[in-house]
Amino acid sequence: MKVPLSVIIQWVIMLLLIGYFLIIGRKIRKIPRKNQNFWEMVVAKFINIVETNIGEKYKGLSVYFLVLSIFLFLCNMTGLIGIKNPTTDYSFCFALGIMNFFLIQYFAIKRNGVKGYFMGFLKPMSLMFPLNLMERVLLPISLSLRLFGNIFAAYLILEIIYEGLISISPVAAIGIPIPFHLFFDIFDGTLQVIIFILLSMINMKIICEH
Repeated sequence: MKVPLSVIIQWVIMLLLIGYFLIIGRKIRKIPRKNQNFWEMVVAKFINIVETNIGEKYKGLSVYFLVLSIFLFLCNMTGLIGIKNPTTDYSFCFALGIMNFFLIQYFAIKRNGVKGYFMGFLKPMSLMFPLNLMERVLLPISLSLRLFGNIFAAYLILEIIYEGLISISPVAAIGIPIPFHLFFDIFDGTLQVIIFILLSMINMKIICEH
């Protein structure tokens, strides 16, 4: 069975991240240097973001959201080196949506108990049950479609630009696409990471606090 390219890229990125963090993890010092200072600052920032958006009791999730952000960011940046973004594969985006869906449900049950969790479907009134159920079930789909749709659209636009430039002259495709990569890969790719992470946090806050 042929392994999809998007899966290979995902695993390469994951292995690189694991290797990198294992290396810097062995170099932790009581008096931090530049690299350690940077990551301590980033972790502190994510702890603050999680506490602000979800609450202090969930600050342990800051590392999860940080690693997910880095992973997603690198997946969105592969277009800069001529490799198709893994996030243009909907199955990948849906898997991330499902992962966050189960994480949110777990913490909602942990906080409210099984009975309180299911009673949340009846708030603010029992007539809201169908809408609450639909909103809960559609969460991974809405998260994944938002991420996939934006990244895939950017990928298609860049492909059209390259095809048009190559049809004019191969030389034109060397420098002209750079501003488009800056917008669609770096700006839009980073923006979609921020939106995906913040929406996951906001949904966790809403569902866990129901």
